Amino acid sequence: MLIKILQFVCALSLLVIIHELGHFLFAKLFKCRVEKFYLFFNPWFSLFKFRKGETEYGVGWLPLGGYVKISGMVDESMDTAGLKEDPKPYEFRSKPAWQRLLIMVGGVLMNVLLAIGIYTGLSMAYGDNYFATKDINAAYGFEFSEFAQEIGFRNGDQILGVDGRQIENSADILKEIVFNQAQSVQVRRAGQTVEIPIYPQYISHLLNDAAFAQPLVPLIVQEVSAGGNAEAAGLQAGDRLLSLDGKPVSVVNNLIALHPNETLPLEFERDSAGVARVMQTQVTISEEGMIGIVL
Repeated sequence: MLIKILQFVCALSLLVIIHELGHFLFAKLFKCRVEKFYLFFNPWFSLFKFRKGETEYGVGWLPLGGYVKISGMVDESMDTAGLKEDPKPYEFRSKPAWQRLLIMVGGVLMNVLLAIGIYTGLSMAYGDNYFATKDINAAYGFEFSEFAQEIGFRNGDQILGVDGRQIENSADILKEIVFNQAQSVQVRRAGQTVEIPIYPQYISHLLNDAAFAQPLVPLIVQEVSAGGNAEAAGLQAGDRLLSLDGKPVSVVNNLIALHPNETLPLEFERDSAGVARVMQTQVTISEEGMIGIVL
């Protein structure tokens, strides 16, 4: 509890100091005399104070804000004694209206700049991590859910746009389709641009289709165990698995573990002398649900 109270007081102090600094800086800029600059209020006494030049700086004991006392300006202190005399050149009330306005709004302006600074710093520190649509397109394209394939999408399609609009963040593609009631999605397939219509009756299905479009991540063989079933099937390091028992690449990993002691057809792609060839083989899955590869 004490730590949280201290955190609150520190956060409040930062806001107060920055806010009052806005008033202070504009007052100094327009050559107004600043009599006091206080963090928190100090009725009757101050916790800490010192004077530098014409200004008294201090910390009050009542943590409800802070204040800058500018000559010739009625502020939180409600000190009106000085207003009975003629305006002095260094007083707030003797300045042009536009300067008085900037002095008054300076605190709010500094709070806005502080917010921009904080969120800029957070963005620089943590960023916003996502798969860019253009990067997925440049790699292997997208992998689509079963429903998406039923309405015309194909694994490997590159999504060019939704109703002609390019989507930077791939996670926003489904939202653009559903919430903007998209009419069509443009994809590139085998070098050709294909337009897939999105009919109104599709929207309710897509609303709950979290796997609609995901980056197509290839399953690449890194290592083949000597004497294992994969080696017997002819697999080599660098082969890209495409399907097992006719199921697409995304479920190959799961299917291997689900079919112990079975021999299933495996389709893979091999790059030979710069030419990619699709090949088929039969692979036996061990009792432990493994074929002897590292992906």
